[in-house]
Amino acid sequence: MSLKGKVAIVTGGNSGIGMAIVLELARQGANIVIDYVVHPEATEAVAQQVRDLGDCAIGVKLQTLVDTAVKEFGRVDIMVNNAGVETRTSVLDTTEAQYDKVLTINLKSAFFGTQLAAQQMIKQGGGGRIINITSVHEDWPMPGNTAYCLSKGGMRMLTRTAGVELAPHGILVVGVGPGAVATPINTSTMADPALLQKLNNAIPLGRLARPEEIASLVAFLASDGASYMTATTVFADGGIMQSSPGL
Repeated sequence: MSLKGKVAIVTGGNSGIGMAIVLELARQGANIVIDYVVHPEATEAVAQQVRDLGDCAIGVKLQTLVDTAVKEFGRVDIMVNNAGVETRTSVLDTTEAQYDKVLTINLKSAFFGTQLAAQQMIKQGGGGRIINITSVHEDWPMPGNTAYCLSKGGMRMLTRTAGVELAPHGILVVGVGPGAVATPINTSTMADPALLQKLNNAIPLGRLARPEEIASLVAFLASDGASYMTATTVFADGGIMQSSPGL
């Protein structure tokens, strides 16, 4: 599953699932461009871990991702649209500002990240991989988190439609849909023993995923082993979408 010599961009790559993806792609030999919106110091810490693995890494702000990748490494082979936020608000109480924030970071950035990466991949030739980190909630409602679900549903159709459009260029577009993952976005749940137990009980495998488990799937999808996969989502959810009380 070597990615030696490949150049990967990971948005939201300085924490959580994104950081795990950065480190796993680096372990497989890829050079990395890490996007950040805030906390450049955290981004530099991740970049140093990549360099310690023997690969090259650079952290940049979102607007210059593709240009920086081409300037520093000459091309873009893998684009991982991972950046995401949530507000945990319902359709009744989500403000316009909250809605705009979630849809901009989660969906708009993925759309234009896909566009810019695809344009570069077509220009350089040889195809490429675009991997969208969505969620079980691209398909599975989560009452009380409506804007987040909308954004992930949009990423579902971005993956499918862009995958069809870009297939003639050899660019594969695949979604990864994690279930509950032990990352900062779930801190409040993990800090409450009763809530955590309730969540674990709903997962057939009985636990949250580790970020590294999602990252290993992303690395596979970026490799030659996934050369016939496009316009679809692969769920890594411990079976939660299929769980049933058995009544």
